[in-house]
Amino acid sequence: MLTLTNLTAHYPEQKQCFSLSAAPGTITALIGPSGAGKSTLLAMIGGFAKTDSGSLALGEANLLPLSPAERPITTLFQDNNLFWHMSVYQNIAIGLNSGLRLNDAQKRQVQQVASQLGIDTLLERKPAQLSGGQQQRVGLARCLVRNRPVLLLDEPFSALDPALRFELLQLLRELTDKWQLVVLLVTHHPEEAAQVADRIAYVHDGRILEQGDGALLSGPRTSELKAYLGQ
Repeated sequence: MLTLTNLTAHYPEQKQCFSLSAAPGTITALIGPSGAGKSTLLAMIGGFAKTDSGSLALGEANLLPLSPAERPITTLFQDNNLFWHMSVYQNIAIGLNSGLRLNDAQKRQVQQVASQLGIDTLLERKPAQLSGGQQQRVGLARCLVRNRPVLLLDEPFSALDPALRFELLQLLRELTDKWQLVVLLVTHHPEEAAQVADRIAYVHDGRILEQGDGALLSGPRTSELKAYLGQ
């Protein structure tokens, strides 16, 4: 279980304070207006943004003292940060070794993850030779090959058309179930959150104002969430 308790950061424009728990094998969708703090929340969990107080734990392990590289977490952003001069294989493999020096087991791991994401026939291509959906699959593969239990996704599919977004979200759902990942997904599409997520958290003004299952979207309690959903 990933548990955040009053995880707090102070910024000149607002105080941000979050409490949340997420179990293995679940997707928690973070929705809310731009500037509400969704990306900051992921950055705090990943160790890329300062945290002034509160707690962050995976099971019994305290994650706050750990650097980003030491945390059992991997992150995929909207910009998948692929290396355009490298092949697909190398872009995935760099998630295991920055010098691309892989042993036989690691090479098999790259092949296995690429196969599961349907890009095993593209390993020799460069990112510029791929579609947007294929590029995002490569970025996701690089995250998954690291075999870390927590996956943070910051609008990774937002630039894709609706059909591709739906396809990759369904793939994410399958992988979450199969590998028992803890997934936090930032999205600006509440209807997609309802389709794929086990839990939905509405972030407003630096805090989680409401959270629950998909019924949250049909029966919001606060005026802020009602306004966000246009209800």
